[in-house]
Amino acid sequence: MSPATSPAPGSVLVTQPIHRSALTKLIDAGYAVTELASPVPLSAEKITERLGSAQALVCHLTDRVDEHVLSHPGLRVVATVSAGMDHIDLDAAARHGVRVVNTPDVLTEATADLAFALLLAVARRITESDALVRGGGFHGWRLMDELMGVDLHGSTLGVVGFGRIGQAVAHRARRFGMSVLYHARRPRPELPEHLGARHVPLPELLASSDFVSLHAPLTEATHHLIDAEALALMRPNAYLINTSRGALVDEAALAQALTAGTIAGAGLDVFENEPRVHPGLLARTERVVLTAHAGSATARTRERMSHLAVDGLLRALDEPSAQPTQL
Repeated sequence: MSPATSPAPGSVLVTQPIHRSALTKLIDAGYAVTELASPVPLSAEKITERLGSAQALVCHLTDRVDEHVLSHPGLRVVATVSAGMDHIDLDAAARHGVRVVNTPDVLTEATADLAFALLLAVARRITESDALVRGGGFHGWRLMDELMGVDLHGSTLGVVGFGRIGQAVAHRARRFGMSVLYHARRPRPELPEHLGARHVPLPELLASSDFVSLHAPLTEATHHLIDAEALALMRPNAYLINTSRGALVDEAALAQALTAGTIAGAGLDVFENEPRVHPGLLARTERVVLTAHAGSATARTRERMSHLAVDGLLRALDEPSAQPTQL
């Protein structure tokens, strides 16, 4: 399995490292595995250069898989170790009969945990308090604490996008005594009764929520869904949480809104131009918490993602006449 060896027939190209236990499944199934082990995301050109006669490709969310890759002769399956697929040209995959496999369910609870962790962190100003203590600025309890936070109990959470992760966040919010509004393409009458969530138009959700948590996919319709106009609808004491896709938010508009006090704060795990972050967001430490795209970053979840991607790839390769499908 040397990066210098061109893939042989019946082979799989793996762009970035995945768990060894998942790779073993491919080897045990008789496939020759070429690991590029790239420490950085790969362009479509770089991937195509190394595909050779590989039947399948295992990629990451940060790799670019476009027409150039998907039209490569002999390529039958692309497995991405991610739930999101906006880095893959799905229309091109369909045209070329390439099946696309992803890992949509495994990261639900881990990502919902992080979304709620960000919500708690900004509400109770956890990182600011940590910095105060470490910097020697804590001089004992005071009634009029300079790092006063806000209550979750009795507040309203607005969830934008109400799939598995959005519902998991809503479930956590209900346990904290929060009311839940949600916006999705259609109302969800089949929702579990215990969620107590009410479907509302997006403008109403933005205007009525103390916390707004984003869980929508990135599409042409949702790109910059939260722009200056949307931020202007939010309450000045409201917080924006994003663990979905960075480009759902216009970062320049968000930085301006935070500076102007249009909203109170933000907790962001994803960014519009990763790994770059808008300087205006980096400069703000008060009521702003930034994490490094860590929604699924638990040891168990990341290993399960590797296995799900490989399992889906093997199933797809076992179906020679299957139509292109997103698993």
